[in-house]
Amino acid sequence: MNSKSVTVALIGLTLVVIAVGGVIRIYDAGESCPDWPTCFGTWGFDVSESQQEAWYEENPNEVDSRGSGHRYTTFQIFTEWFHRLLAGVVLGPLVLFNWWLVRKEDSHGTEALMASSISVFLILWQGAIGWLTVKLDNENWSVALHLGSALAFTLSLIWLWLTVSRDEGNSPSFKGFNFKFPGKWRTRIGWLAIGSFISLFSGTFVSTSPGANFGCGVSGFPDSWPFCGGVIAEPVEDIIAQSQMIHRWLVAIVGTLLIAFSYVVWNESKQNNNGFGARNWLWLATAIYISNSVIGATYILSWDIEEGGFEEFLSLIHLILASLTFLVLSTAWLGSATEKLEDGGL
Repeated sequence: MNSKSVTVALIGLTLVVIAVGGVIRIYDAGESCPDWPTCFGTWGFDVSESQQEAWYEENPNEVDSRGSGHRYTTFQIFTEWFHRLLAGVVLGPLVLFNWWLVRKEDSHGTEALMASSISVFLILWQGAIGWLTVKLDNENWSVALHLGSALAFTLSLIWLWLTVSRDEGNSPSFKGFNFKFPGKWRTRIGWLAIGSFISLFSGTFVSTSPGANFGCGVSGFPDSWPFCGGVIAEPVEDIIAQSQMIHRWLVAIVGTLLIAFSYVVWNESKQNNNGFGARNWLWLATAIYISNSVIGATYILSWDIEEGGFEEFLSLIHLILASLTFLVLSTAWLGSATEKLEDGGL
């Protein structure tokens, strides 16, 4: 076992943790363990309704936004409990173990040591944000910050994987997806990564703000999508109430930029016979982004008046694809930086 294989496992595990966090949200289980790190004062998840009632009576200050009469199912509690188990009992100790492994191996430079230290800091930060999210009963901004921190932690692991691979003389390469592309495209991809993160952050804000998903109405095509309440746009007077419209405009702007740059990089790679790595990474991110836009539209149009709700599994897919878009662009940016360092650039 070496640090590279452990880092790859950590990246995969982190993506699972993020996905489980999405499951918690779509099943309204974000407050199903009202205390932290325990759950209703226990270390398990099988907490009956009577046990929940007794705990709330003993801890009246911990009653969540749904009121003291609300009870959670065993499945809802399990999702939150399992999320904490993966993050705190499995992921956290593995990050510390990997930090030790990187230092135990003699082949790594200062960049790998720094990346491993940052991953330790971010996993501790993520635990603190998780505690804060529980204490604040899943305030929209705290949930968005929690997801943003999880993505930053994922990037620190990707950075570690790239640098460890480089130190071992075995830089990662994928068929048609090398990291050697012109510096100007590294800069452009970096800005696109920031844009995709902003649109992702705004979407998380919408999905965790009560009533925000209804901000553009539920009357179906075309009034609720592509229009918002029957109009393209209107003056912003209430950021929370109109967050759905703001999110859509951010998505449209970033999507337009992705498509435009995909066309430009295609032309440049054809004319100059280089930059194919940048083209492929950008095309991949754009394909995921466009697919995700379709998923987002389908989610809005999935409103069922009889059931009184949306198809929430689409919301989970929407979150995962949005995260993947950001991670693809960020990996391309990080990878190109690592390649330049290896070649003596920068």
